Amino acid sequence: MEPDSASAVAARLGGTGYLCDDALATVTFLALKMQRPLLLEGEPGTGKTALAEAIAESMDLPLVRLQCYEGIVATHALYVWDFPRQILHLRALEATGRVDPELLPEAEKSLYDERFLLARPVLDALQRSPALLLVDEIDRADDEFEAFLLEVLSTYQVTIPELGTVKATTPPIVVLTSNRTRDLHDALKRRCLYHWIDHPGLDREVEILRSRAPEVSASLARQVVTAVQQLRSRDDLLKAPGVAETLDWARALQALGASELDLAVASRTLGALVKYREDTDRVKQALDRMLAT
Repeated sequence: MEPDSASAVAARLGGTGYLCDDALATVTFLALKMQRPLLLEGEPGTGKTALAEAIAESMDLPLVRLQCYEGIVATHALYVWDFPRQILHLRALEATGRVDPELLPEAEKSLYDERFLLARPVLDALQRSPALLLVDEIDRADDEFEAFLLEVLSTYQVTIPELGTVKATTPPIVVLTSNRTRDLHDALKRRCLYHWIDHPGLDREVEILRSRAPEVSASLARQVVTAVQQLRSRDDLLKAPGVAETLDWARALQALGASELDLAVASRTLGALVKYREDTDRVKQALDRMLAT
């Protein structure tokens, strides 16, 4: 059953451990109510993918994920035919003597039976709907794939030449994410409701950390988030840490038995927070100054 208000959406998401603000809860509610795709943009690690997972969990829906990448084509998203099984089926027909000139059309038609169809994420979501289709990092795909996806989202159906048209009886909930490595076309944006997810403020990030990692003490959680927020304000890092890195760092510190953030334990656990050697050196120097005060 769909939530009947933005506050109900926020409550359901909160029940999964995902804490959102009023604006995000509202646009999520509207996407569900209006049956419109939801396009989420933001820096990596701000919780875009996690929101889709939380929506699916809160509504008890199967999550079907399409991970986009450079060079992805429609076939990767729709379906392929199970060629090895088709060959085995053809050999079985030959063994039973059913492949002769008169029966050849029937034999050829049997090769394209639905049992030999391997559904990829988009077709899978249409067939399993109600479901949630997560199109992750759509900005990595090219213009042609974006145009294909727009066509599918306009009709929620695909045509398989050998079988006919597959149309979702109930349109799936669609969430698209983008790290904005390139601008998406206006046509796709018009089809969607849009929301930019920014890094949370200090108090909300502490709340998120305490919700997702309750084993971390309140004092350590605040120290960790305060340090991360200060690091995010720097403009010399190759990749500023996201909320996901905040959670990993806090859990790493907790696993080592740290009760407070000090330079020694912070330096040993930076692999959970930053992923570039240059950033590691810069963060060590910054923490040295921050924790010395």
